[in-house]
Amino acid sequence: MRTETALTKALFSLPGQTAREVSIPHTWNALDGQDGGADYFRGVGTYKICLPDPTPGKRQYIEIQGANHIARVWCNGSFLGEHRGGFSAFRFELTAWMRERENTLSVEVTNEVCQVYPQRADFTFFGGLYRQVRWIETEQAHFDLLKDGSQGVFVTPWVSGRTRVDVFPVHAEGGTVRVRLLDGEGQCVAQGEYPALDHTYGYLTVEQPHLWQGVEDPYLYTLEAELWVEDALCDRVCTDYGYRSFRVDAATGFWLNGKSHPLHGVCRHQCRKDKGWAISREDHEEDMDLICQVGANTIRLAHYQHDGYFYDLCDQRGMVVWAEIPFISQFLESREAYDNTISQMTELIAQNYNHPSICFWGIGNELTIGGFQEALYRNLWDLNALCKRMDPSRLTTMAQIASVPHGSEHNYITDVVSYNYYFGWYNREIADNGPAFDRFHALNPDRPFGISEYGVDHYVGWHSATPINHDYTEEYAVIYHHELLKTFAARPYIWATHMWNMFDFAVDARDEGGIKGLNTKGLVSHDRKLRKDSYYVYQAFWTKAPMVHITGRRFADRAPGERTVRVFTNGDTVTLELNGKVYGTRGVVDHQAVFEELPLAEGENVLTASIDGAKDTITLNGVKTHNTAYDLPDLEEAMQAGNWFEEALDGEKTAEDSGYDVTVPIGILLEDPQCLRAVKGWIMRSSMPQSLKLVAVARLTNWRAMWADRTLDQLSQLQKNIAPEEFATLDKLLRRIKRT
Repeated sequence: MRTETALTKALFSLPGQTAREVSIPHTWNALDGQDGGADYFRGVGTYKICLPDPTPGKRQYIEIQGANHIARVWCNGSFLGEHRGGFSAFRFELTAWMRERENTLSVEVTNEVCQVYPQRADFTFFGGLYRQVRWIETEQAHFDLLKDGSQGVFVTPWVSGRTRVDVFPVHAEGGTVRVRLLDGEGQCVAQGEYPALDHTYGYLTVEQPHLWQGVEDPYLYTLEAELWVEDALCDRVCTDYGYRSFRVDAATGFWLNGKSHPLHGVCRHQCRKDKGWAISREDHEEDMDLICQVGANTIRLAHYQHDGYFYDLCDQRGMVVWAEIPFISQFLESREAYDNTISQMTELIAQNYNHPSICFWGIGNELTIGGFQEALYRNLWDLNALCKRMDPSRLTTMAQIASVPHGSEHNYITDVVSYNYYFGWYNREIADNGPAFDRFHALNPDRPFGISEYGVDHYVGWHSATPINHDYTEEYAVIYHHELLKTFAARPYIWATHMWNMFDFAVDARDEGGIKGLNTKGLVSHDRKLRKDSYYVYQAFWTKAPMVHITGRRFADRAPGERTVRVFTNGDTVTLELNGKVYGTRGVVDHQAVFEELPLAEGENVLTASIDGAKDTITLNGVKTHNTAYDLPDLEEAMQAGNWFEEALDGEKTAEDSGYDVTVPIGILLEDPQCLRAVKGWIMRSSMPQSLKLVAVARLTNWRAMWADRTLDQLSQLQKNIAPEEFATLDKLLRRIKRT
């Protein structure tokens, strides 16, 4: 029989360093990959691992579940081969190179730039043996462990109960394959026996199968495949699977087992604070718990193949999964790079074929950033065809950048398509999202359309009673996500929404919003210890168990004009108590109740919001003046932050490139979304009284029409309330923006 042993210790070294013992999983970028500066180490790390002594007459394999980007493997000095791709499992057979004792495995791993995807992306490319490494020993006859990193056992179920089983024995001439299908209680519901061929397959029937019904009822069956030779059991593989059918309708969205099943969920990256990608099963389980508790029923596992254990958790919790390869952002036109997309997709499908949670194979993400190329189109077309050959039972999809024309031929490669829209953050306004969705649907009424990314960066230290785009406050994020959820709810044709991102994640090149090394769009902090206010907006929309949450608890010091609170709930009414007395009851509209300008006493005030079955309490401090510690330093600079790839692809913007300044007519200036955002931020940071700031920002759109030929420094309202030197600051900001 097969035995497996986790190998958890290794001697590790980087160039020029003395080898030291490390635990596996391991990454060398756990700290420098998250501290900012775009200077984390990308190079070669070497691992030396002691292997168990082999059992005479058996075969030995090494299984590496994740090594980024390229791994080269030796056994006792003999080269076994290399694996190109940082996210899929792979194995090598060791048998021919094993000694009786004192065997050593050597693995060189590199995360250097090479012809392996991903090439460029908004996340840190951690290096190392960051997933489990296993020693496997088998009998001579066993199920093929070299079939694209899979177990060599595949099950294809239909809701009728008909079930196809494909297995791939090796060294099993004259043997027999025995298959049993077990229900969730472990009872055998079907079985069969077949001669062991290189490719053995057969059909079984389960009467009236219990269906896998997503989060409502994620019921699983188990396939147990055994390989027998001369009445001896040589190998056994067990894999869970589920019976379900699904489809996507261009008008009504996703359907599961004949029932409408609207998909609302999140995207997930696998990194963690101070760990990078070298995370534990307990970390995976905590991530899944947080995703379930927010009320999601779908996960886009971006931007690469995730740990097999997390796909297991998705099966068990009923998540509908979009699984994809790291063919993202930057396209390379070379045969080597093309072959890498094919091999990574082949391994993704082969290793995850049996998971009922996976309904969509993702073939690419934002690949037109560098322009539309015929070679890119053909590469995507071939990937889609590969998916259909290997697995016709699932649908294919792709995530487009917002600038892809709605009639682009790229939107007709896959079965369904989704867009990454950040209107209200990187450009345009929140209100522009719905009309953009509607335009696609009107042009492509028979084309299923989804939202694969949307979100805003926000940090729990920044707060404002008058939040605006790009101020990085929790309050703006709450407004943004609330509006987007209302927008989605009004459009049942959207086949799925995947919020970016469930968790803050490491991007060593980032330095914005006062935070280095992180993308802070997460609903939950990088260390998973803090749920941001935006988390509870989703919980109010997506969950049924009674919940209520008062936002703004970290915005504790409240001056006059800052004392309005928002309460999110899935109840119908909310009662608010202030310092032990009932202040009032409000009806809930779109899962929100607003209590305007509370009469806070000076000092500490206790607020309790309650609904039938739930309550939430926070403490606010009544203060006389605004606490400037809540203000993001250099807000004007923050207002200029664009999408991560703009500077990387277009070069740094300089004053010499710019055509903007304070002398440009308002009608021209405010047509540019970046200028509009810069002016808003400048006003909010100016010396103008708070009440006038709000009026000025609200009237900017009117100014564009009313005073199209005038300049900002000519407006009397601004001249009266803003010091002359502040216009110099605005002029400097505008000069940094390149004319479009």
